[in-house]
Amino acid sequence: MRIIFFGSPTEAADSLDSLISAGHEVAAIYSQPDRKAGRGRTKSPTPVKSYAVENGIPVFTPSSLRRNEEEAARLSDFNVDTFVVVAYGRILPTEILQIPPMGVVNIHPSLLPLHRGPSPVVTAILEGRVETGVTVMLLDEGMDTGPILAQSEPVRLTGKEKGAELQDSLFKKGASMLPTVLKGLQDGSVVPQPQDDSLATVTGLLERSDGEIDWSANSQEIERMIRAYDPWPGTFTSYNGKGLKILDAELSNETSVGEGVIFSQDGRLFVGSGAGSLELKQIQLDARQAVAAADFLRGHPDIDGTTLGT
Repeated sequence: MRIIFFGSPTEAADSLDSLISAGHEVAAIYSQPDRKAGRGRTKSPTPVKSYAVENGIPVFTPSSLRRNEEEAARLSDFNVDTFVVVAYGRILPTEILQIPPMGVVNIHPSLLPLHRGPSPVVTAILEGRVETGVTVMLLDEGMDTGPILAQSEPVRLTGKEKGAELQDSLFKKGASMLPTVLKGLQDGSVVPQPQDDSLATVTGLLERSDGEIDWSANSQEIERMIRAYDPWPGTFTSYNGKGLKILDAELSNETSVGEGVIFSQDGRLFVGSGAGSLELKQIQLDARQAVAAADFLRGHPDIDGTTLGT
């Protein structure tokens, strides 16, 4: 099958590699523009663009595809069977969706119609779901409302997953499903099935402010935040007027001494919440390296008894 691939991060590169390994012809790749990163603020390509360059595949990085007649014409001229979209980071406008004769195939890391929208993995963790999964679907004009081509078996969650690692594992599962789905779409053995809109839930776009901890929430909610928002936007609070990132924490049976109040015991660091407490495992003060909470306590014994976020 002749394909144009749209994707940007590492997990999308895995899907791209699976298509090429299965013998599909990738005529071109679209990825997000290079972005400034690191202390030197030098521009770096996305992992998908790097893959394209290394493998000699034409790659294009338009800032937008909306009302972009030049790109629409280029996409049409490639004369491919389908587009495959994996974490591209841009919404494809209607005129682009209508180009490939077999439609636009997308990997979505949830069991649709549950968790439509931009933050399905984060939301699954925040809600304390016991399972999630992957859907391969056709895109339409809605937000993840298109017909389903295939779904994975439910993936059981342990309650220990972090956002980045769960997303990576789900996209790997989706990548392994892609070649079979495309073959079935081509030979007619895979028939698109409409979603049941009455069962749909929708996730929102994450903001930096979502990661600020409200210590009046219960400890379970905060612990889920810390896992879900890894690596972005992260979870953070303040200590002595400086930003403090909470990188890792576990639920604790220790009795809370107050919302956001730090207390230590046997060289371990704990913090209270609106209900229950957490043991801090790894934290990071602004402009400092991440350290184990026990090491931070030894270097900052005055943190014992202080209230975070004030």
